[in-house]
Amino acid sequence: MHLEGAQGLGRRRRNRRRRANRIGAVGDVVAAHAGDGNVAAGRAGGGNGRGPRRSGNRLLDELKNNTTGRNFELRDILGHFYEFSLDQDGSRFVQENFESLRPEEIDAAFNDVLPHLLQLMTDMFGNYVVQKFLEHGTPEHRARIANAIQGNVLSLSLQLFGCRTMQKALEVFTEDQQVDIVSELNGHVMRCVCDQNGSHVIQKCIEYVPPHHSAGLLDNIVTCVVPLSTHLHGCRIIRHILKYVRDQRRRAAVMADILGAAVQLAQDQYGNYVIQHVLERGTPEEKSSIIRSLSATVVQLSMHKFASNVIEKCLIHGSTADRDLIINRMLGAQTLQIQLETGYSDPVQGMMRNPFGNYVVQKVLEVCTDEQREAMLARVRMQLHELKHFHYSRHVVARVENLLSAGPR
Repeated sequence: MHLEGAQGLGRRRRNRRRRANRIGAVGDVVAAHAGDGNVAAGRAGGGNGRGPRRSGNRLLDELKNNTTGRNFELRDILGHFYEFSLDQDGSRFVQENFESLRPEEIDAAFNDVLPHLLQLMTDMFGNYVVQKFLEHGTPEHRARIANAIQGNVLSLSLQLFGCRTMQKALEVFTEDQQVDIVSELNGHVMRCVCDQNGSHVIQKCIEYVPPHHSAGLLDNIVTCVVPLSTHLHGCRIIRHILKYVRDQRRRAAVMADILGAAVQLAQDQYGNYVIQHVLERGTPEEKSSIIRSLSATVVQLSMHKFASNVIEKCLIHGSTADRDLIINRMLGAQTLQIQLETGYSDPVQGMMRNPFGNYVVQKVLEVCTDEQREAMLARVRMQLHELKHFHYSRHVVARVENLLSAGPR
């Protein structure tokens, strides 16, 4: 038994040594690869600072590493604009100094990047250089860029960096050039609207393209107002239409759908922003229409995560009559249904204890009349001590105590 135990112990020791040797060998390989990686990183972009960064372009390397102390001007890199545009430091240098170029130098720089426009538009750094040519180039330069864009509008609009170039193009292009872009987007409008990148291009179309040229695009959107209002990217499009479209027929169609679904949208994580937009920027009639729709369930909505923000906007932007309607509904809300839903015999006290409703009560105390304030204080005066024990009611209790100590206004 002792012999067998000794033999087993010896085998275990040998196995441990073999495993240690294998681990050491793997470690050497990993270290070697890591060393190669550091060298490559040093050549490409500086690595860990072990050596000068190398791009393959002498002028760019000189700029990046400041090896000669030369004070570069943008005209010094004419003939190398393309390489500089693809590099982080080079692109920043071009952007910061672009306006120092004379017209003939801008033309020479544009000829350098012209064969590579599509690549630059979709490049992390290059797209900014193309935008500079769109801003400060000549009409001829913009026409050449428009030609490069032609046939590629959809793919550029859906690409992370290409969509930025498209937005700038829509800002500075002529009307005819804008029409060419919109015509390529027709048939793909909803795909772009619901896309993180494409939605920004659609917003620029709404903002900059004359309505008589973007009618087809707008009509695609107007047929889906409520679904788009509840979409992460679509809700921005609806707000953009309300902000920029002056065509009364289309605007009225959008507003009719919004007003008809006001209660639903107020409770939606994205739709509530559409309702808030109308309350902030809409006509007095549109605001009053929304407030009338929401007032019937104002207590329940005040205790809703998203709708509570809408109710606060009603109190801020509504007329005196609108505010009176909301506040009086709160003070007079004693129905059995509300008591069952809130769990409190007095809905105002329930709102004060609610993580969202307490902010609405604070806003009411800011904007209400003296008479309404006294009615609100009378509701909670006897319950203040108990309310202090609830986390969400502490702020509103402090406000109530300040008002009580100050006395009537």
